[in-house]
Amino acid sequence: MQTESIQDITVNLDPSETVLPDDIHVLPNSNVSISFRFLRPGDQNEVKALCCDWFPIEYPDQWYDDIVHDNKYFSLAAFETNNHRIVGVLVADIFPFGQCNREDQLILHKTFPFTTPVSYILILGVVKEYRRQGLAGILLQNLVNNLSRRGTCKAIYLHVLYSNKQAIQFYQSKQFQYRAHLPHYYCIKGENLDGYCFALYINGGYPPVTLSDLLASWWSYLLESSPCRLLSSLRLFVMNKFMWPDYQRNTSYKQISRII
Repeated sequence: MQTESIQDITVNLDPSETVLPDDIHVLPNSNVSISFRFLRPGDQNEVKALCCDWFPIEYPDQWYDDIVHDNKYFSLAAFETNNHRIVGVLVADIFPFGQCNREDQLILHKTFPFTTPVSYILILGVVKEYRRQGLAGILLQNLVNNLSRRGTCKAIYLHVLYSNKQAIQFYQSKQFQYRAHLPHYYCIKGENLDGYCFALYINGGYPPVTLSDLLASWWSYLLESSPCRLLSSLRLFVMNKFMWPDYQRNTSYKQISRII
């Protein structure tokens, strides 16, 4: 059993120690110049308006203050170079693995101590008119690059609404791995909806090997050998409904990524 104390561990994502992407990025479809910077005091109302448009859940006002003032958050914004309008935002937190909720402790193998840093993506969104032009990927890659450069963080993980297929495809295209099905994880307009947990492994991190992983590998082999719609359906059923218990998350801020 791991007995490391995690109470006194602080991981600081100080923007002064991070590296931003190239100063200007030109969107391929609209020929608009986009620049990047970290969120700062005064951005709260603009970011809140974007989140209200992107996500069907509400964050408390204190959270918007926290992400622009507290250096523990990696809060990166993409903005139009000519008028400084924010058009994309990524906010991530980093903390010891032992502080993950019970269902999220499936993301790392048990050989990693509870003091191992992991990063949690709280929000990732882009305004509708600039989606599918690579902005979300640039924001995400900047987080990955900065955490990889530090060398201690072993995994980046997130939660996504089960029906958000485009976001799921986006994360899978960025090498995120499916880790867990979370029944009734979100409550949106009085309706309980399932979520998924995905994780990306960096700096030598790796997941536990579960029965679900073995079944998934077996089914993948069968599908590659002889494609069959029935086998594919059975694989999804086993992974999403049979293997994962009904966990509930207790943290205040839940994430739904919307990449459309």
